[in-house]
Amino acid sequence: MFLASSAKPIDDNLRNLVDEIEAQSPSLSVLAARQFRYSLRQTPVKVEIKEPRQFNVLEEFIIRAAIEFKPPPTEDELASVLGLDSVFIKTTTATLRSLQTLSPTSPLTVTHEGRLFYEKGSVPQPPYPVELNAITDPLSDKITFQSESLNETTINLPDLADFITIDNTIADISSLSLEEIQKNVQASGLGLHAPEEGKIIASYKVLTTTQKIWRKISLFVIFDALEDRLNIQIRNGKQILESASNWLQALHNEGKISLQALCTLSTETINFERETILKQKNTEIESRLEKIRQKALEVATKSGKKVDNSPVLGEAVQLRDGQINQAFSEVLNSAKHQILIYSPWVNQAVVNDKFITLLQKLANRGVWILIGHGITRQLENEDKSISSEVEKKLRAIKTPDGLPSVQVFSLGDSHVKEVIVDREIYLCGSHNWLSYRGNYLPLDESVYKMTIPLQVQEAYEFLANRFQNHAQKLWQNALENRDSQLAVESLCIWSALGMEDIALKKIQKNNWLELLPVWLNVAIQRLKSKNLSSDLASFKTALSLLSQVSVEETFIDLLQQRWRKVIGAIAINNPETALNLLSDEVWAQFIRLKIVQESDSPNDFIL
Repeated sequence: MFLASSAKPIDDNLRNLVDEIEAQSPSLSVLAARQFRYSLRQTPVKVEIKEPRQFNVLEEFIIRAAIEFKPPPTEDELASVLGLDSVFIKTTTATLRSLQTLSPTSPLTVTHEGRLFYEKGSVPQPPYPVELNAITDPLSDKITFQSESLNETTINLPDLADFITIDNTIADISSLSLEEIQKNVQASGLGLHAPEEGKIIASYKVLTTTQKIWRKISLFVIFDALEDRLNIQIRNGKQILESASNWLQALHNEGKISLQALCTLSTETINFERETILKQKNTEIESRLEKIRQKALEVATKSGKKVDNSPVLGEAVQLRDGQINQAFSEVLNSAKHQILIYSPWVNQAVVNDKFITLLQKLANRGVWILIGHGITRQLENEDKSISSEVEKKLRAIKTPDGLPSVQVFSLGDSHVKEVIVDREIYLCGSHNWLSYRGNYLPLDESVYKMTIPLQVQEAYEFLANRFQNHAQKLWQNALENRDSQLAVESLCIWSALGMEDIALKKIQKNNWLELLPVWLNVAIQRLKSKNLSSDLASFKTALSLLSQVSVEETFIDLLQQRWRKVIGAIAINNPETALNLLSDEVWAQFIRLKIVQESDSPNDFIL
């Protein structure tokens, strides 16, 4: 048993957030959560802002002459060239000098700032002041600027600096160069320094002494059972402070901080929790696998004994070493419409030319293949469970109509190895299906081959749910970015899971009718595998959407081709069903969208 939440060193007002963190994954357990305070430095600063105005003809000529004339001219020389009284020239150059566009002494030379403005066809206006607050944060090691000042509040929490030495290595504001101030203000997103628009900070001045401002933060000690690692996390509310968390993690790894002192978390408690959690890791999966082991044991016990002549409802068989690869190949080759694989790692020793050829043959006959991989949570860790070269080879496997037949993606957070074919055969065990390094020698591995419907269905629902969740995330991302490629991937995953109706509802709900030809292409693949539902409800829904399509749409040619193929594929298996889909209303839409000719009839079209 884990320590009860109440027995852990967790501050009461952090318990809800602890629950949220642990809900992210069954492998996470928060061992401690405590609040602290630490101090920021707030310094009032006044900056001078210069904005551009369009220069007049004389200003333009003077600046241009100062840039192009070799050697640079004096005011009197320029007045002589222009045939003007030198008073006019000197009055204008005095203005330009006051704006720091020209250098203060003769001859006439242009300052760096003056060149920047000149390139944009302007000169600066007289500067105006803006008061800002520079906030120095020692935990993030950053200086930010904001218009509003932070309020000084009393926070009755332990000071983090009493437990950890926080180096205030950030320089005082007054010691920073103008360029550093400009960069920090620009990074703060205030719009006060935008050189590309001609708006710049020309100078700055510290107004008063620096003020200490207290801020509240939360420290979490999290054990990750999947990676067998202790993580330290600093948060401001729900926001994770990455740099502060990484810094504190590094200090802990180097043995420079004490979790006992920070949050009364002893080494003994950590070790106890670690051992307990590791025993509970992947309990749902282990429970399911244990049922399969028991079924296999029953079969082995009864082997050789006479049984009655009742229909066989499936079996559970244990395979060892050399039997495993043969069974894997045979099971894949038997697939009629669907293969689901989860393998923590995928490498080219298995995904070789022979394996790619096998998958392509399966794709050609209408089989969808979904491959999940990854053992860590990829939001926090670089994915090294598959190389880009291997992934590219798998994604290159297409259906005859050009759809990606193999979908491969990182799900992470699992160490199981499973294969499910046509929801009828289930393989699971210790064998790394796609990463056994090509070693065919006995490795004392065991795999269970299960065909008992209840156990197969239980395993299928677990794995299919993970794939479906991934499809939903892809779709949401596709919607937000209007990314048709991501949308196609999600449609293919839904189709592989036999969920064409969900895919069509997504298209309909979000009015993304450009994807209708893709959906029809996916449906053609399902028709080839002869695994489409007999009521064809999804096709009726798709046909109802034709009234919303204009003949001027950019995708109309594809839509015309795909509907002809779909109706033809249905008619090959069941002409009467195809004919029933072509109601008078549907036929009128077929004629309007030029899917058929006006001279055609439904019967002729079917034939």
